[in-house]
Amino acid sequence: MARVPPLAESDWPEELRSVLEARPAALDTRLGDNNIFATFARHKDLFRAWLPFGGFLLTDGVLPARERELLILRTGYNCASPYEWGQHVRLSEQQLGIERETIMLVAEGPDAPGWTQADATLLRAADELHETAKISQDTWAQLGEHYDERGLIEITMLVGNYHLVAFVLNSLEVELDEGLEGLPRDSDGAGQAGGAPA
Repeated sequence: MARVPPLAESDWPEELRSVLEARPAALDTRLGDNNIFATFARHKDLFRAWLPFGGFLLTDGVLPARERELLILRTGYNCASPYEWGQHVRLSEQQLGIERETIMLVAEGPDAPGWTQADATLLRAADELHETAKISQDTWAQLGEHYDERGLIEITMLVGNYHLVAFVLNSLEVELDEGLEGLPRDSDGAGQAGGAPA
């Protein structure tokens, strides 16, 4: 059971109804049919403030979509967030065509065999931000070989935003939408059908 349940469609606030009924390109359902958005809509002013920022990072940033999703998946994994992981596994596979093997390799981290140096550096940046709230000098220099200042800023803000999202999803125990998979079994809280680690 979610600690804060999603709003039923009949309870959607009128001022948010058009937002919750929208069908973004990244989703095959209405926004409000996803538990994350129907739950966040319970705080309608905060939801309206956060949504454009999150939407910008997801669709309008300078990072290539594949690299963006690698960072989000690693963050969801690091935060043991089944919903964040599952939503972005689906997006990565269905919208971007990222291979299943690549997605599962994210769970193994930057030192797993098979990554390019550039991909390993991205995952290492996500790990360092998770562990120390700062990208190390060596990792920063390696990122600088592939990204300009805008990209470097966006990497940190993207990982930060998806920590924020994972904190809320986990604490509210938002349940997985139908068809979403949970975390890989070797992660904390893995193998759950829905929600976050108790």
